[in-house]
Amino acid sequence: MESKKKVVIACGGTGGHLFPGVAVAQEMKRRGHDVRLLISEKKVDAEASAKYGDLAFDTVPAVAKPATLSPKMIPFLWKLWKTTNKCKALLRGFEADAVIGMGGFTSLPPVIAGKKMGALTFVHDSNAVPGRANRLTAKWCDKVLLGMEQARAYFPHSVVEITGTPVREEIHSLPSRDEASKKLGLDPDLKTVLVMGGSQGAKQLNSLVVEASKAMPAVQFIHITGNFDYDRVMTELGDDSPSHHLIKFCDDMASVYAMTDLAIIRSGASSLSEISYLGLASILVPYPYAADDHQTKNAEVFEQAEAAVLRQEVDLDAGVLVADVTSILGETEKLVNMSAASASLGVKDAATRVCAMVENG
Repeated sequence: MESKKKVVIACGGTGGHLFPGVAVAQEMKRRGHDVRLLISEKKVDAEASAKYGDLAFDTVPAVAKPATLSPKMIPFLWKLWKTTNKCKALLRGFEADAVIGMGGFTSLPPVIAGKKMGALTFVHDSNAVPGRANRLTAKWCDKVLLGMEQARAYFPHSVVEITGTPVREEIHSLPSRDEASKKLGLDPDLKTVLVMGGSQGAKQLNSLVVEASKAMPAVQFIHITGNFDYDRVMTELGDDSPSHHLIKFCDDMASVYAMTDLAIIRSGASSLSEISYLGLASILVPYPYAADDHQTKNAEVFEQAEAAVLRQEVDLDAGVLVADVTSILGETEKLVNMSAASASLGVKDAATRVCAMVENG
């Protein structure tokens, strides 16, 4: 191992930033380094980080950049300055050797602070089209680390390395299907579809899945609705769908994935990195309001590899979903081929690659 380092990982705002950051922190600790994670003050970060009691977390305000010519730029710059100074104090107290931003505007102030203090600085972007925050943060970074080759062109003036997107340790080794079915109260013999709309909302998708599932009683659904949509979806589902199981928030994704034959999900990069790591076939429904439509670009990578079916939400109805699910689950060869194609897109050692970048400077 290289000499022991003190590493700060800024990874808050969404699960798509937090979970890859947790994966890097877990690997860093395993390799003997000291790690602290910076997350936002959002409730979603508090909930998602709660299960990682062996990791140290601090909170910093998220600083979202408005349009450049907006009058909101002045308060933005003031908040950025204040948050950067707070990050300097945190980094100085920790004696940080390196700062890794895992994306989003939670990453910007810690990376700027790290650069000004002489630490090694990195930003990781998971998407095919990188976000505005990461393109800006890259200006203060020694290296830009990418989950997908397709994003390289957006960083023409940076040193770029393709690392893949790290996945959490609990995804590395799943329980058996029988063990998972007992934990979740499911039937291990039924074909099972995971539905997961992501943190930004999926009311229409949730409703379409409920309607579609009622036409497929022989298929089992694990449907993670999120806290805000659970009650509404429960009302829509009613009492006549015993094979459709709703979950507000899941802190045992390893068991859920162990049961999954097919996933119907948004195409956020973190979710895609997990299903490709596990070799799961998918129906991808991009979040229609994602910045620069980056979720569509992510999904196109999987569609072109024949690992997924891409459906835009505006074009989707329950009948299309029924046809897609029936086609994929009803044809063993198709499901096997899609699963293999998905696995071919996964980077099994992404966390190791990110750690190596930090260790080697």
